[in-house]
Amino acid sequence: MANDLQQSSNKANDSNLIGDILYSSEQIDHGVSIVAEKLNHTFQNENVVFISVVPGGILFTADLIRKLSFDVKLDYVSCHHTPGSRTNNSPIIYQQNISIDGAHVILLDDAIESGGTMKRVAAFFAEQQGVQSVSIATLFVKPGRIDIPFTQYFAYEMDNDDMVIGYGLSWQDRFKNLPYIAKLAQKDES
Repeated sequence: MANDLQQSSNKANDSNLIGDILYSSEQIDHGVSIVAEKLNHTFQNENVVFISVVPGGILFTADLIRKLSFDVKLDYVSCHHTPGSRTNNSPIIYQQNISIDGAHVILLDDAIESGGTMKRVAAFFAEQQGVQSVSIATLFVKPGRIDIPFTQYFAYEMDNDDMVIGYGLSWQDRFKNLPYIAKLAQKDES
């Protein structure tokens, strides 16, 4: 009984943290289609390896690759980061399950927020022997991100730098599974 009350209290607190919806499920699907169309046009008949930046890029990756009209080779990389932080010295963890020699590497992530982590990860892949090119595909980018000297394919450019949650984006490892993207309304005091 006490556990049921705690769960009800947590759900009520969670709803207080979810602010205005910025991108609905339908807008996300449309945005993924926009990015897929750009990639289908640019990389048809090319040797491409998609590398999902996990965990944030998992949902975007799953939705995007199903809309591509060419063969998909898929791998993953991890580089823990704090959303909104421009500095990241976390290790880049890449096991290379698929050869990237002679390939166009496309990094997949849900969003480019400050851009610090993505800039490091893209530079890491650009330094790998035999890579033809490195580019980035993401649902949206935020304003004020640092300069990332790699081609970026995205659907939306936000007009503000609000903290957002949902569709892989989290706050304190929560809200990643929301089927939409919303503003974080307030920060939990716990």
